[in-house]
Amino acid sequence: MKLDIQATLAILIVVSGAIALPTASFAGDAAAGAAAWTKEYPQTDGSPARSCVTCHDRDLTKPGRHAVTNKVIEPMAPSVNRQRLTDQAKVEKWLLRNCRWTLGRECTPEEKANFVSYIETQ
Repeated sequence: MKLDIQATLAILIVVSGAIALPTASFAGDAAAGAAAWTKEYPQTDGSPARSCVTCHDRDLTKPGRHAVTNKVIEPMAPSVNRQRLTDQAKVEKWLLRNCRWTLGRECTPEEKANFVSYIETQ
């Protein structure tokens, strides 16, 4: 497995303990994340309610498909997609976009930690 330089540095920093990452980035409730993953959120624009399942499916070991563009989304489960959750900037970027699109707002740090904890269990 080939890691890019940023991922390698991030791993080295975390492993060496050179920085203290916020507890919320590690402490999440996987059960709460699973419940939020399947919960349907009403949309203010009159479009059908959405959930994470809308694009990512219930089985995170399988590819999903974007509801609007129909583009294939690689599996979310780190057990089958080793690149998932390895780049903190990407995780933050996609949580920001997907929370806004699905929930209609940004996720709280607790919600983010719960989603990540859930995804890590897959």
